[in-house]
Amino acid sequence: MKADIRKLVVTVEETRTEMGRAVEPPVRKAVAAAVIANPFAGRYVEDLTPLIEIGAELGGLLGEKCVAALGIEPAAAESYGKAAMVGENGELEHAAALLHPSMGAPLRKAVEKGAALVPSTKKRGGPGQDLDIPLGHKDAAYVRSHFDGVEIRINDAPRANEILVAIAVTDSGRPFPRVGGLKADEISKGDGLR
Repeated sequence: MKADIRKLVVTVEETRTEMGRAVEPPVRKAVAAAVIANPFAGRYVEDLTPLIEIGAELGGLLGEKCVAALGIEPAAAESYGKAAMVGENGELEHAAALLHPSMGAPLRKAVEKGAALVPSTKKRGGPGQDLDIPLGHKDAAYVRSHFDGVEIRINDAPRANEILVAIAVTDSGRPFPRVGGLKADEISKGDGLR
């Protein structure tokens, strides 16, 4: 099954100063979101395979849109995350089916590599509600400078029978990280952790 997309939204947040200090280069976070029809809204369905297939489709589409919005080569992406909000007639398992089994591989292709798990969140909500997208370094989960988040809000989504699906990609970590831990230039194991 292909996604029945009502709307695509792409945003780029650019932080140029933090606590009065210039951030050079600016920290940029792109979010690409799709508002899709929920084929299982209002009913219990045992086999969620169609949503899993849609998740794979959206992983590539939204990941590529984020990279394009940042104007970077895929390998220059540093962190990523994903999230979904089902409308009131959906269930959290619908969001899980989109996010977990098959979305990761096409997203990793869009950002080249991505050995670390993709941080995610899911919730139920209505039009105009904030959807927080957690972020983590794409190649090593323990890089603390990239523990972050970004949010998206779409004034008319998700409607009761829709799902808002979002992917975020960044070109750097937080401005002025100083809480220790593994640094991005120290990644060595290639195991997705360190």
